Amino acid sequence: MSGLPAATRGWLAGPGLARLWGAVRKRLEGNGVQSTGSVRLTAVSAQERNDLSLLLGKPLTGTAVTVRLDAIDARLQASAAGLGLRSVLEELGPPLTDRRAAREDDAAQRRHVWSSLTTSLDASPLAGQEWTRQWSDALRRTGVPRGVTPEAAVRTLRQAVQVLTVLVVPERTGTRGRGELAAMATGSAHGLDDGTWLARLVQRGVALAHDTELPSNAAGRRALWRLVSVTPDEVSSTVLTYGLRPLGEGWREKSLRERATHHAETHLTSRDLLDLRLQLPAGTVIHICENPRVVEAAADAACAKPLVCTSGSAATVVLTLLDALAATGCGFAYHGDFDWPGIALANRIIRRYEALPWRMGSEDYERLAADSQAEAVPQLPLDGRPVEADWDPGLAPAMTALGVALHEEATLDLLVEDLSGPT
Repeated sequence: MSGLPAATRGWLAGPGLARLWGAVRKRLEGNGVQSTGSVRLTAVSAQERNDLSLLLGKPLTGTAVTVRLDAIDARLQASAAGLGLRSVLEELGPPLTDRRAAREDDAAQRRHVWSSLTTSLDASPLAGQEWTRQWSDALRRTGVPRGVTPEAAVRTLRQAVQVLTVLVVPERTGTRGRGELAAMATGSAHGLDDGTWLARLVQRGVALAHDTELPSNAAGRRALWRLVSVTPDEVSSTVLTYGLRPLGEGWREKSLRERATHHAETHLTSRDLLDLRLQLPAGTVIHICENPRVVEAAADAACAKPLVCTSGSAATVVLTLLDALAATGCGFAYHGDFDWPGIALANRIIRRYEALPWRMGSEDYERLAADSQAEAVPQLPLDGRPVEADWDPGLAPAMTALGVALHEEATLDLLVEDLSGPT
């Protein structure tokens, strides 16, 4: 229940005093919620001047008024309100925030975060090493990520010191999985997954300890983990392939050639790519598609040409394979979906590998759209923001004009026909 009489509350909450209370609230929250100092109002209206005069018990003139907070406090306590300035403001609005105290508390919590890091380092076998000082200084400069509480920050920094102790102290050897290491430090096998703050902390420390650059991509981060005998997850993410016939007499190369001979698709993991010698015959053109259905259709039709599928947005393992193939001199031809995400992906692949567009022109799109309409195929609306196609300035306008999205399945017969031709 309100501590103010209803009539008093109604008058104090009126428009004539609204600006005063706003200015006073701001002043109080900035000075430790003390009724000291003053506020100044300019361009005071007739109603504001009248209400301020009644509140202060003295006539005011002019269009600018300076009001002392201790005077308001005393007047309110002696009036029908019977409450001090702070209590009245909290009756009329939300509780006051002591911003000075909040700032001091935040500063104290930040000091505690970094002092706890110093304590953890000093108590660990990492104490006194030059790279740990650089690591600690870098962390202080970058600060704690937004949304991480001080308690969570202290806990994560301690975990980082624990993990780095395991990884870089010379006496501690042996290979371990990243999930195993994460579970040891955090209780969760995903505690060191890419993108977590803990993973970034540890990777920065490993890079400094080994005097190497902090990697900026997934492949580099995996290499950094391997540098300290940590095996990242290299088997759950795969790239779908078909018809790859690498040279070489290793069992992996022979296996791929055998599967190609029997028209069988193959899922390759990052682990496979570490040991696979991907030297293909000179001049080999690798066709790239976006949807696994194209690979399935090519295998069913016993197509001869090699094919790699991005399976949507092209995960790191896909790019790792394509990078390796490009390094051996392979050429590329790309086909994807006729929708805006598909065009964006096509731009990335074509730019990165100088790939040829494969049935991806405006004429291809218009012909497919007309065929699907003639066959009474339900039309999929084209949603999202248009994306210009690097290889054909007329494609985005054509797609915008027709407003129809066409996935690779719409052109499956033509793609299979192309893949069935001579290699």
